Parts: sequence; structure tokens; C-alpha cells
Amino acid sequence: YFSKNINSKNTFDNEIWRAYNATPSAFLVNGRNSSFKFSAGNTNLDKGRVNIIQEYALPELSIVNNMRLIPGACGEWRNHMTYAIGTEETSGVKAGKTVTFNGTYSPDCAEKYLELSVFNDDQYAFYTFKKLWSDLGGKFYGQLKTQEMPLNAVKVIEQLSEPLGYVVREMNKWSNNLTARQLLLTIAAEKTALPATEAYGAAAIKAWLSNKSLNGNSLKLDELVIENGSGLSRTEHISAEHLSQMLVIAYHSPVMPEFMSSLPILALDGTVMKRLKNSPVANRAHLKTGSIDGVSAIAGYVLDQQNKRQVVVMIVNHAKAGASKAAQDALIEWVYHQEN
Repeated sequence: YFSKNINSKNTFDNEIWRAYNATPSAFLVNGRNSSFKFSAGNTNLDKGRVNIIQEYALPELSIVNNMRLIPGACGEWRNHMTYAIGTEETSGVKAGKTVTFNGTYSPDCAEKYLELSVFNDDQYAFYTFKKLWSDLGGKFYGQLKTQEMPLNAVKVIEQLSEPLGYVVREMNKWSNNLTARQLLLTIAAEKTALPATEAYGAAAIKAWLSNKSLNGNSLKLDELVIENGSGLSRTEHISAEHLSQMLVIAYHSPVMPEFMSSLPILALDGTVMKRLKNSPVANRAHLKTGSIDGVSAIAGYVLDQQNKRQVVVMIVNHAKAGASKAAQDALIEWVYHQEN
């Protein structure tokens, strides 16, 4: 269904095990995600220790906790810890993974989470099946075996995804790159050819956009580059002008309510939850953010003080782009206060 060439460990940065770098797959289960919760011990049994718990724990994934609890401000807590992934063996057979955590943790951090993706598709699906089977009281002694699906295979069960509006909401609120990549490939599979590739998905989207128009003018995006459909790219490209035109077209489309509600609400939820909380524009803007090293962007809709909806787009490409958030916030407030 999806091309096998997509599923590799060629990642956007050097964080090959981070969940945001997980590669898309037609056999994706639970995002292939392993979530670790960090907290400071506060009982007589664990006081002075750093607790690390694997949420939705898979028995095949072990934790080695070398973390130390030290006083101080929480700050950028991930900068004070490291992790390493190892492979466990039983009688010479690879049987699972070990995650070793080293570093320090402050009690001021309360609870924090780190999401990793350490298993491949087959392993994660198999281990998840075994865990669920065991949780239901069953016993399973089989092994994992993969093979090509025979032509005479009989479909046993079918499970449909959530409606697209739900999927897009989960994707946009918290900038879920894996969901974005899955969506691009699904578009390719349904609109072009199999097996789906990112190039097919990009072509399908460009063809769809070419049929859109604004004020009678066709939406022709000559500069548009779509690499993988997510925010993890240094080749994807669109101008601020054309992005704003797309937002205007989306606002006047039949799916405007679903699309707009998928965007984070300023000062309330998603990736802009902590921004401009004490500003009069708080809760009056739906905005999508994007940031990588050297790039920071924000785009969406602002309901100004005249209760008119305005489109806002700001894209910063600079070595110090991360310092542009104050300017972005100032632009949002300026748009809110406009009187014409």
C-alpha cells in the first residue's frame, strides 16, 4: 500500500529514536510509540529518586534508570539527560530492547514525558498483540513470522480510520509529523497509484490545488515544494502570499468548520497554549505553528476587535529564527487592534 522505500531510519536530525522522527507505514500500530513518564519520587519508598515509567508498557522493552535527582529549576529538562537504545538477547536470540537513561532531573519538573520509537513495525505490532492477548487472560507461545500476502488471502476483519476531520484535528493541534506523513501517503494511495510514494502524494495535492481559485484567479503555486507532507523538511517551500491565499480559500470552503477547529486556539490549547495568555487576543485566534532550526512560522486566522476574521502569515528564515516569537506575537496583536 505504501512504498517500502519510505520506511527507513534516514531522519531529519540525529534523533533517530525520537517519536517525531518515526517513519510512516501502512502497518503502523499506535504510532509505533513508547512513552516514558519522568517524575520525582515523593514517598518514603522512592524519595530522592527519579521514577521512570513506560506508559502502555511492553514487556520486551526494558528500562535502565541511571538518572539522579538534583534541586534546581526545571528549565530545558531534556538538555540534562541522555538515553541509549540497546538490544537484548536470550540464548543468542535478539529478544527486545533496553533504554538506558543517564543524567539529572529536578523535582521542579513535576511530571515530564519523552516519546521514543524503538521497534520496527512488525515487532511493535507483534509485541502489542501479545500484551493485549495476555491482558485478556490468554496464553500465546507463537513467534513472529512475516511473508508476502498470498493472492487467495481471505479478509478476516476491517477497521476504518476516524473521519478525516478528527485525524486533521489531532495532527494540527500538536503538530503530529507522523500523522501528516501518513495522510500524504494515503492521499497518494487513493488518488494516484500503488504503492504510494510521497512524490505521488505531492502530485495529487498540486493537481487538487490547481483547480482552486481566488477572486476568479487560479491558485498557481509555482514555488510550492512538498517533500514529505510534514514539518520535518528543509526543502518544502511556499510563499507567505500563497499560503495566505490558501487560507482564504479554505475559509470559504464547505469544510471550513472542520479545518478551522483543527487549528490550535491561541492561549488555550495545542502548540500556542502558552502564548499571549494575558492579551485581549487570547482565545480569538486559530493558528498553526512550525519550527525547525533556522525556521519559525505561524499562520492562521485572527478575530479582530471588530469581530472580523483576518488571515495572518509570518515565515522567518534565519539562523536566529527561534527568537522571532515576540515579533510573531506583536503581529498577531497588531492585527487584532486594527480598526479598518
